[in-house]
Amino acid sequence: MFNLESIDEKPAGMNNDPELIAAVLNGDLASFEPLIQRHQPRIFAAIRRYARRESEVEDIAQEVFVKAFQKLASFRGEAPFEHWLMRLTVRTCYDFLRAHRRRRELPLTDLTETEAEWLERFAVQPDSAEETAAAARELVERALEHLSPAARLVITLLEIEDRSVKEIAQLTGWSVSLVKVRAFRARNEMRKWLEKIQREIRL
Repeated sequence: MFNLESIDEKPAGMNNDPELIAAVLNGDLASFEPLIQRHQPRIFAAIRRYARRESEVEDIAQEVFVKAFQKLASFRGEAPFEHWLMRLTVRTCYDFLRAHRRRRELPLTDLTETEAEWLERFAVQPDSAEETAAAARELVERALEHLSPAARLVITLLEIEDRSVKEIAQLTGWSVSLVKVRAFRARNEMRKWLEKIQREIRL
């Protein structure tokens, strides 16, 4: 098992990714550790968009790096190693979401006053409700946990990470047309969840 938190870091600039990868493939397994150290912060940040518990984040990260080690020979160097590793991370997170589907109901008492007020405005004029409002962002975070795995993944990549449809297709392995379809469905899922919560508030 890789020790993700306490890795001896090599001097900065001592090796670049291609050199380290070549060393690992030539039998120097210790050279894989600097790759983990170099890319660990971004990988952990990406995983935390899909898992809240730190134990889950660590488990997913461990799986990502184990897969990276096992699949390293398949890396062709046609794009930066970081891109290859991020694709592996996104797909591992998607597997996690599918294996741990959560559709917990949100107790209405958990809504803050500002969130409830935003929902009221959303109910009256959905298209004019300010999506960048703090209450809206908080509700989006809550709503993501109630979406299907594919919807949560595509909304996170598209709306939160601000990635293009083409980038999402590359990260997920889906076709561009499939990304567009799933983005459309994901937005509908999000809207229906907001409308459902709003209706319950009025009861």
